[in-house]
Amino acid sequence: MSEKTGLKVSFVTITEDQLGQRIDNFLLTHLKGVPKSAIYKILRKGEVRVNKKRVKPVYKLQLNDEVRIPPVKVAEKSEFVPKNLDKVAGLEDAILYEDKYLIVMNKPSGMAVHGGSGLSYGLIEAIRALRPEERNLELVHRLDRDTSGCLLISKRRAILKGLHEQLREKTMEKNYWALVCGEWSAKHKNVTEPLRKNTLQSGERVVRVDHEEGKASHTRFRVLERFEGATLVQASPVTGRTHQIRVHTQCKGHPIACDDKYGDQVFDSKMRQLGLGRLFLHARELRFIHPKHETTLHVEAPLDKALEHCLTTLRGTHGI
Repeated sequence: MSEKTGLKVSFVTITEDQLGQRIDNFLLTHLKGVPKSAIYKILRKGEVRVNKKRVKPVYKLQLNDEVRIPPVKVAEKSEFVPKNLDKVAGLEDAILYEDKYLIVMNKPSGMAVHGGSGLSYGLIEAIRALRPEERNLELVHRLDRDTSGCLLISKRRAILKGLHEQLREKTMEKNYWALVCGEWSAKHKNVTEPLRKNTLQSGERVVRVDHEEGKASHTRFRVLERFEGATLVQASPVTGRTHQIRVHTQCKGHPIACDDKYGDQVFDSKMRQLGLGRLFLHARELRFIHPKHETTLHVEAPLDKALEHCLTTLRGTHGI
């Protein structure tokens, strides 16, 4: 496979890792640092050829296809030099599981999963810097910036497809821990309010329950521990809507602690007095079939010190 994509024409022969991928998505991954507009421009002008023929952006790559890539100015490898190198290097310790095919991270709270919206880099860019030999690292799913815990990253296109299939078929089990306001009713085992995503004029995304235009959404809940004025619950999303757990807890009158978008100010103030300075939502565990080994992989992410301290304090506090 030819991988040189500087200021000369290059040719790439498609392997199983890229099989079935759209040509536009393949180019976006292959030509990291090239703007989307430039990718679509070279496709539109016919400068990209597959087996010497022009193709549309929706063309799905086949095994042994030969892709001609025209001279495109690609950002140098050194483009990603994060200012906080210690924080990036520290992600090595946050790896919960790794093999030739995938990585499971314990994502820190406060780190976005990818760059954009004013962020120079996110977790996936940091992992690519830590693993420069891995050219196909991709997020399998996402976590909100302030949510911590299990995040799955694939190293192979075929693995990504297999894991996405499990997400679509709802066979991947994801369990989150959340500290919510008040006494969560044991009757709320299944929350199915439909959710609609809205974008405000400021560009901020807000999700609301909308019984007319909202998308079907389903979260399973189980009480783990009760405190005075708060409940630790396990939330297992069946669907994967934006902010789903946060809005499903809010709509039942029990928002998550220190949620700056959907939270309760009085409750959050009390939680901050106990030392909690972050959203108490943690992707505690993942359980899925390893696409290559076909065995069940179960990974748990320990709580960080902030969440552990909060629970310890609540256990010793009789009134908040």
